[in-house]
Amino acid sequence: MVALRGKEIDGFLARPDSNRPIILLYGPDTGLVRERADALMASAVDDPSDPFSLIRLDGDELASEPSRLVDEAMTIPLFGGRRAIRIRAGGKNFSSGIDTLAEMSLKDCRIVIEAGELRPDAPLRKACERSKTAVAIACYPDTERDLARLIDDELRAFELRISQDARNALVQLLGGDRQASRNEIRKLALYARGEREVTLEHVMAVVTDASALALDAIVDGAFAGRPADVETAFAKAMASGTYPGMIIMAAQRQAALLHKVRLSVEDGMSVSSAADAGFPRLHFSRKPMVETALQNSTADRLMRIIGQLADAAFEMRKQSDLASPIAQRALMAVAVNTRRRG
Repeated sequence: MVALRGKEIDGFLARPDSNRPIILLYGPDTGLVRERADALMASAVDDPSDPFSLIRLDGDELASEPSRLVDEAMTIPLFGGRRAIRIRAGGKNFSSGIDTLAEMSLKDCRIVIEAGELRPDAPLRKACERSKTAVAIACYPDTERDLARLIDDELRAFELRISQDARNALVQLLGGDRQASRNEIRKLALYARGEREVTLEHVMAVVTDASALALDAIVDGAFAGRPADVETAFAKAMASGTYPGMIIMAAQRQAALLHKVRLSVEDGMSVSSAADAGFPRLHFSRKPMVETALQNSTADRLMRIIGQLADAAFEMRKQSDLASPIAQRALMAVAVNTRRRG
C-alpha cells in the first residue's frame, strides 16, 4: 500500500517518482488539494496553459466511459513533449480506469486526481493505494506546526520576521484551507511592508480583531442549525470590525473537523465519544452545540458544506467589497439547511 505521510509527502512533491505517475490527492482541505495539484502540474509539463499538454477531465464523466482515461494516458502528443491529465473526482466511480492503467507503462504522462474526503474503503482510494504505479496523498487541515512553518516561509519571502505573540495569534486564526491561509499571510506581509517585524498590532489590524469566542458563536450556531443566532452574532462581529474572511476560515476549520468526527460516528462511535476524541480541547460550553451539529449532519452533507464554504471564500477574494454579504449568505445557508434536514 502506498499512502504517503508527513515528510514523505514533501519529498515526493519536490521530486515526484516517475515510476508512480498516478497521484491521488484527497481530503477536506480543498485549498491544499488544489495547491498540490497545481505544483504537480507545473512540474509535469512545459506549459500548463497548453490544452494539448494538459488535459482536464471530469471524474463523473469518466465513470460512464473509464476507457477514455486509458486512451488519453496512452496518447502520444503530435509535437512530442510531456503530457499531464488532471481529473476532478466527483461522486461516481471510475476506479476501473486506474486498475487498467496500473498494469500499463506510462511514458511522459502524469495523472493527478483531485478528490474530497475518501474513506479507506472508497474504490478510488483503494485502487490508487494498491497500485504499484500510483500514490495516494491525504490533504487534511494544517496543524499548528504546519501553520507556523507556512507563516515563516511566506514572511521570509518578504524579508519579514514575526513576534511570538503575533505568531501565536495568527496561528489560531488560520487553517481549514491552505490557499486561504496563504493569502491571509501575504496580505499581512503587504500591510507590514517596510517594517522589520510583523507585530500583534499588524495581525489585529489586518486579519481580525474579534475574539475566538465571537467566531465560535457564529460557527457553532451555523452548524447547529440556528440561523437567528448566526444573524445576531454575525452582525455583532461586523460592527466590531471583524474581517468576514476570518469567519469563513473558522467555519472551514470547523467543517473539516466535524466531517472527520462524523465519519467516526458513522463507523459506530457514539456522538459524545467522537466529539471528545475529535475535539480534544473543546470547551465544555461548546460541546452541546458541536454534538447537535454531529447529530444533524451526515459526512456527505458536511463534504458539500466544505465545498460551499470554499466557493464562498473564493468569491470573497474576487469581490472584496461584497465579502460581508457573501460570508453571511454562506453561513445562513448552512444554518437554514441544517435546521431543515436535522
